[in-house]
Amino acid sequence: MIGEHMKKRTLTLQQIYREGTSKLKEAGIREAALDAWYLLEFATGITKASYYGNPDKEIKEEEAARYLAYIESRKKRIPLQHITKEQAFMGYPFYVDEHVLIPRQDTETLAEEALKVLKPGMEVLDLCTGSGCILISLMKMCEGLYGTGSDISEEALEVARKNACRLEVNATFIRSSLFEHISGRYDLIVSNPPYIRTSVIQELQEEVRLHDPFIALDGKEDGLYFYREIIKAGGGYLKPGGYLMFEIGYDQGTEVASLMEKHGYRNIMVKKDLAGLDRVVSGMYNGE
Repeated sequence: MIGEHMKKRTLTLQQIYREGTSKLKEAGIREAALDAWYLLEFATGITKASYYGNPDKEIKEEEAARYLAYIESRKKRIPLQHITKEQAFMGYPFYVDEHVLIPRQDTETLAEEALKVLKPGMEVLDLCTGSGCILISLMKMCEGLYGTGSDISEEALEVARKNACRLEVNATFIRSSLFEHISGRYDLIVSNPPYIRTSVIQELQEEVRLHDPFIALDGKEDGLYFYREIIKAGGGYLKPGGYLMFEIGYDQGTEVASLMEKHGYRNIMVKKDLAGLDRVVSGMYNGE
């Protein structure tokens, strides 16, 4: 009995947090301390206040085992959000898994620009909706919207529906390749389509390249395929005076704006994100 007891390792919160941080640093994880902390929160439910109030508190054996298992997953470049199954967007907690692109802060620029033109009662279409984070956030922040999200992936739509239910939003989700199964006209069409050039995908971080869905990344040869398709057909699904808004790659602003101008959009604007990079292109449709 004494021997058995001696084998057990008693760890404090501080000790296991340091161990987790060290393991992630050794594995080359860039924000090792931050990720180790998020995983400690996730494994134990601890807050920073309670941690710093008593860092020498012993951690339960099952919590320690769970935490170290999460650390091992993160060492293998599994994204933090795929371990915790959650990512915040516009202040709301979204469920995420391997079937959807993890919501990114850059994309909040698109949501913020959309909110500037939205009013209660308007109809919104979110193409390539993924987790539903853009559409659902807009519907939470501008009450009275009628929202439709579409995606080619049924697995992604299941995630979007789960998020709508979780955040109590009454959105409609449709499986559709762009406008294939879409009908009616909208006041606003938003989209964060795949826009990375196929040849560049292999150069991305392992977390993105190996764990984000390829179809959510691949913008074909020049990265502009989906912009061309949506811009070309979009006028048929917008009300006169309706808006089309995209998230774009940092070097795509001029080309996407030019495509929109060519197809009859007006008041075209390119907006920058918090890092000062081109991130959103928007335009108003005045056609029939």
